[in-house]
Amino acid sequence: MSYKIITDSCCDMSQQMYADLDLTVVALNVTIKDETINQYTEERLKEIYAALREKEHATTAAANPQDWEDAIAPVLEQGMDALVLAFSSGLSTTYQSAVIAAEELMERYPGRTVKVVDTLCASMGQGLLAYYACKKRDAGFSLEDLTAWCEENKHHIAHWVTVDDLFHLKRGGRVSAATAVAGTMLQIKPIIHVDEEGRLVNVGKARGRKAALQTLAKKMADTQIVGANDTIFISHGDCIEDAEALAEMLKEQCGVKEVVIHYIGAVIGSHAGPGTVALFFLANER
Repeated sequence: MSYKIITDSCCDMSQQMYADLDLTVVALNVTIKDETINQYTEERLKEIYAALREKEHATTAAANPQDWEDAIAPVLEQGMDALVLAFSSGLSTTYQSAVIAAEELMERYPGRTVKVVDTLCASMGQGLLAYYACKKRDAGFSLEDLTAWCEENKHHIAHWVTVDDLFHLKRGGRVSAATAVAGTMLQIKPIIHVDEEGRLVNVGKARGRKAALQTLAKKMADTQIVGANDTIFISHGDCIEDAEALAEMLKEQCGVKEVVIHYIGAVIGSHAGPGTVALFFLANER
């Protein structure tokens, strides 16, 4: 292999998947209860979500240029190139930091190439792009061809999300305090997606949890690339039962064969809150 694929932990895949796909991962951190926790530490997730349910305040930090350099430099030292798939620039400065690191490293290692893709994706949407990228790499794609493939196909990674607790969105400025109070009283569940600029956008609402999950399933039924979604990803904010219920809907309604389910990591989970369910698949358009 002439290059390595490097991403960051906002792709929200499991450590086993990182190992199976031969992915190098830059970990972001979350600070909660005065403790800074490396997001790569999966065993702390239930504890973190319990604290969020108790309304503990959490802060997160983007990956900085040095974080990226520490991950990329060893690859270049081995005489290999790198493809970096970074968390959406619409949600974080992590991508910009990767670009800075890549430019500095290519000066330090003349002859080596570092390609950086702004995935415009989040959570397991970013993970789904990385998953397909690894499959293409294993099929023999060159660095240049795979970079071009990622740039084109990132626009087909659909993100459909529902959140359970509007107060987390209020804290992040996504909804007003009045909307959060009224929505909570009426059991209104927002329907959110990630747009073409990689930003979270509130695009609808449903009355009650079951209706919200059904709405996500319908979005896939209406927009999926038929025949391209044997494997899809679902991430969840410590609500595995709802994620599994959505998976069953999708197998019945959309012909999905395999559903990979994993936690929303601590960084994104700190903003979306417990009870979030997110669906990712290949669509004709986002």
